[in-house]
Amino acid sequence: MFFPPPQFERKDEKLERETRAKAICATCAVKSECLEYAIGIKEPHGIWGGLNEVERKNLLAQRAG
Repeated sequence: MFFPPPQFERKDEKLERETRAKAICATCAVKSECLEYAIGIKEPHGIWGGLNEVERKNLLAQRAG
């Protein structure tokens, strides 16, 4: 659920998968560390620290700007 499946995923399926993963992240004790790790290595896939790829990219751009 934290990473896209190997086969095609419809938009509604992606949103559902990401929602489930983010719900788990919301209760995680290491959420911040996870997010910082993903940003630090510029992880291009999956849910890390409660954010998806686009959300992490936007956060990184905000920090740089």
